[in-house]
Amino acid sequence: MLAGFHAVKARLRQKPETIREIFIDAERKDQRAKELRELAAKQGVRVLTVDAKRLDGMSGGTRNQGVVAQAEDLHMPQFIEDVLDVLEEPPLLLLLDGIQDPHNLGACLRVADGVGAHAVIAPKDRSVGLTMAAIKVSSGASETVPYIVVTNLARTMRDLKDRGIWLAGTDDEAEASVYDAKLDGALGIVLGAEGEGLRRLTRDTCDTLVSIPMAGTVESLNVSVASGVCLYEARRQRLAKR
Repeated sequence: MLAGFHAVKARLRQKPETIREIFIDAERKDQRAKELRELAAKQGVRVLTVDAKRLDGMSGGTRNQGVVAQAEDLHMPQFIEDVLDVLEEPPLLLLLDGIQDPHNLGACLRVADGVGAHAVIAPKDRSVGLTMAAIKVSSGASETVPYIVVTNLARTMRDLKDRGIWLAGTDDEAEASVYDAKLDGALGIVLGAEGEGLRRLTRDTCDTLVSIPMAGTVESLNVSVASGVCLYEARRQRLAKR
């Protein structure tokens, strides 16, 4: 199930043939609902009008904005090797160590899509996984950016290093700023869980640690905001290098 206007419209635009049916709240007669109906009609997808209670049941408690779609699973890469082996440019990856908030995961995927990252990698344990809520918040990015789940994050990091990928972890105590680090090559940005940061083994496996300068009174940024700062700095350096 896909819940919310962004998630449903993104799939309609990218892979309309994978959507079986769309369900819209009978009370939604606004412009947004009208545009979705028109897009669905253009793509040949059936739209059914139902009550809000049924939509809530279909979305499992996830805020659905009055629209839910039943769709087929997309065949995304499940192994990082499948992503790396076909790249024609240096990899840009985001590694998330223990993110348990689906909204943060969805926002990180959205950032990764915006910056052109090639994959997001996360461990199977102590991570939220690609829930309906995460998919909704990602606004379609979960269907364009491969989300790779690994059994052992530290081992995967060592494998990435063997491929020549430089791993930069974020740490509030790191002396080097993200703006001073060299991030213009094959790179993986590694971020830790909300409030806890990187686990010790994950931190020790990184090639370098960087911090995000904080000029105000707060001590740290939300993980999705931090991922945006780091990934876009890496992209900026790549463009400057060209």
